[in-house]
Amino acid sequence: MTLNLHLPKAKGLFITGTDTGVGKTLIAGAIAHLLVRQGLKVGVFKPVASGCRSEREGLVSDDTEFLSLCAESEMPLTVINPVTFQTPAAPITCIEHEHRPMDYEQIATAYTYLCEHSDAVIVEGIGGALVPLTKTETILDLAAEFDLPTLIVARPDLGTINHSLLTIKAVRDAGLPLAGMVINGYDAMNAGLAEETAPEVIASVGRTTILAIVPYDEQASVEAGRLGPAAPEALRIWDWKSLIRC
Repeated sequence: MTLNLHLPKAKGLFITGTDTGVGKTLIAGAIAHLLVRQGLKVGVFKPVASGCRSEREGLVSDDTEFLSLCAESEMPLTVINPVTFQTPAAPITCIEHEHRPMDYEQIATAYTYLCEHSDAVIVEGIGGALVPLTKTETILDLAAEFDLPTLIVARPDLGTINHSLLTIKAVRDAGLPLAGMVINGYDAMNAGLAEETAPEVIASVGRTTILAIVPYDEQASVEAGRLGPAAPEALRIWDWKSLIRC
């Protein structure tokens, strides 16, 4: 469904995942961190977050705080994450449970302001690519409004081929350009044949590029605000400036 939010054109990436908990926030933060190290002023954006905690300033998402930290952002958290829900569920459920609508106007206002004060933007979705925001719109409908190359983050273990290929198809069916994929949390010590061969199968059958395989890093913690060394090191092989476009 077309939302017609009339968002500004920007350089950047939209980051989605094959599932919840695959490490979208960690990868988004690491990319923002690398771009900052290359001299860019990076605007990080989490349009919708659920499972937020209640603080004096309002509802706050761990993901939003982590992204802000990685990007060394001076933006208010309410700009980085304009729509917040306390319920730990898909937005469509949050809307019904908390009795308030999805505020697309608030998303558009915050994103426009962010773009005006950034060289590039890293936008992170919520959950997997087809998570419903409302009864008629999914996260990919919102992603289409940003019109950014889409990066898919996938888990490394058994089943990831199916999840990845379904997500690739959904992204392409939505008419979004696919920048490539990142496999996150790979444990080489415990990997079997399925884990070892999955990246090659996904790249070949899905006709895409595996940009990086990020090792499992026990030092990384979004909740604790620790990026850890593994993700930046694994992602450093790509010139991320070349992967963002207008």
